[in-house]
Amino acid sequence: MLALIAGRGGLPARIAGAQPVAPLICALRGFEPEGLEAEIVFRLEHLGSLLADLKARGVDEICLCGAIERPPLDPSALDGATLPLVPTIMKAMSTGDDGALRAVIAVFEAQGFKVTAAQDLAADLLVGEGVLSAVQPDERMLLDADRGAAVLAALAPLDVGQGCVVGAGLVWGIETLGGTDHLLETLPSGVAKTRAILVKQAKTGQDRRVDMPTIGPDTIAAAARAGLAGLAGIRVEAGSVILLEPDATIAAADAAGLVLWARKSP
Repeated sequence: MLALIAGRGGLPARIAGAQPVAPLICALRGFEPEGLEAEIVFRLEHLGSLLADLKARGVDEICLCGAIERPPLDPSALDGATLPLVPTIMKAMSTGDDGALRAVIAVFEAQGFKVTAAQDLAADLLVGEGVLSAVQPDERMLLDADRGAAVLAALAPLDVGQGCVVGAGLVWGIETLGGTDHLLETLPSGVAKTRAILVKQAKTGQDRRVDMPTIGPDTIAAAARAGLAGLAGIRVEAGSVILLEPDATIAAADAAGLVLWARKSP
């Protein structure tokens, strides 16, 4: 039996809708998904009890999907089943995103659960290579995309983020713990004059069962507000960017006059 450990956004609903048998929907309190009713809402302090509950319900496979920021941990709310996991939880919360998620995966696998990637449950999630928007990238954007890919490749060992903004050869911002939204909201005002692009790609060596880079209509809207000219999903291997609501995302890019394309890494 499959359970989705769901976060915010529309990805959990898309994965659930692609399954022949409805999965069990679980959500961390405060990060409930859109378009889905969670059957189990749990606190981080009760993770041990959640694991026991999943086993009792016959769950043997889980998928972590959707957006979750690091929640605070209230030691006074810890239950007995979670106490043995506290060292692992605390270590995870003190590392980068990929390190934290690897620790979470290890917790589930240690309890006998198979951890499956979202893209393995809905094969059409990953964007393919090519220009998706009506507007085509120009030569400057191609050069900026290459620079962005190089920046992200260099940062990958540091487990920082999956995106950066590059315009006129300059790096205007790098995604960190605040995610893509924070990156786009805090760009310098001069970025709009450079026809800058947002470059997103999976980190080198990242465990691709969780936290794949994701774009959707909200990403396009945020990029347009920031004055960007386009968004480059850098395709790595079989694909490394999840495209939510493809039709709506492409339509939003065209309406905003943005370039939207996926390309192989240089």
